[in-house]
Amino acid sequence: MAGARTEATEVSQTSDTPYGADGRPPGSAAAQAVTGELLELALGYVYSAALHTAARFAIADHLVDGPRTAHELAVAAQVNGPYLYRLLRFLATKGVFREDEQSRFHLTPLAEPLCTNGERSLRDYIMVRGEAVFWESAGHLHEAVRTGTTAFEGLYGVPFYDHVAADPDLGRAFNSSMAAFSETLSNDVAEAWDFAGDKSVVDVGGGHGGLLRAILRRNPHMTGTLFDLPSVVAGHVLDIPELAGRWKAEGGDFFTSVPAGADVYLLKHVLASWPDEECVRILRACRHAMPAHGRLLAVNAMIPAGNEPHPGKTIDMLMMTVLNGKGRTRAEYEALLTAAGFTVTRVLEPSPHASVMEAVAAR
Repeated sequence: MAGARTEATEVSQTSDTPYGADGRPPGSAAAQAVTGELLELALGYVYSAALHTAARFAIADHLVDGPRTAHELAVAAQVNGPYLYRLLRFLATKGVFREDEQSRFHLTPLAEPLCTNGERSLRDYIMVRGEAVFWESAGHLHEAVRTGTTAFEGLYGVPFYDHVAADPDLGRAFNSSMAAFSETLSNDVAEAWDFAGDKSVVDVGGGHGGLLRAILRRNPHMTGTLFDLPSVVAGHVLDIPELAGRWKAEGGDFFTSVPAGADVYLLKHVLASWPDEECVRILRACRHAMPAHGRLLAVNAMIPAGNEPHPGKTIDMLMMTVLNGKGRTRAEYEALLTAAGFTVTRVLEPSPHASVMEAVAAR
């Protein structure tokens, strides 16, 4: 036995595949890291499910006053303690919550937007993205790629916005989710752009009016009109004392016409939701309503060149599964504006989620 062991040792030492100090062949650690990263990507939906679950049970709200154990949180949220602990331990690996030595969980910067009443709360947005209409559509992305059609319509038989209009509960939740997402960006856009020379603004497809509210707050010399579907503008957030007498909310169809005569027309995250032909129709309606001195501000996430991650690339995948729109590059947005009779005059990028493209009517 001793001889056999010595022989085996000699074979390993003279092998053509030398081993490192950790007993592994060279390159195996790198290969394992690649495998691990790919598996994490393959299981990305589990992170989404965990995040949605934490939002659904308002876990972040229960941590506002200080850290608590999973058992304490489970009692407050009326859920199963051991399962909640496993969920929070998992989210903590991504920095969403943090577990300390006493097994108490803390809010982290990444968890704070899950708070219902936080300044930049995304709870409503994350809640809605966990609904079946999004999960099922994402699960049929392969069909969208195979057929060149939106996965949602293949599953539900109607366009997404028609489905939302027919389901009041989903419609309210979706509109609230978009308002929550918009709120995180509205201040960035309002601060980045100079409205000193403008007196009036129309927020076309403006949802609940978060961006319009931010602009009017920073520009007390301006008045504004929120324009969207009647059912959407009914939930507006403009009725606050400091804006009294300076706004109105108007329902309508931006494919047909928009309120006329304003100095500025806003289209924030509208164009990404529609295919090129419909985008041109919306833009032409705005151009028809604009006075000669008017200008249009199109706010979108513009996809850059290269292989780096970017919100515009993520939104593009969402469009393929749920809507008929798409993420676009700067050149593609400029082409849409040109086709609708505009000339691009300036571009600012206050946020990766919200590049601002200014355009005026072509002369």
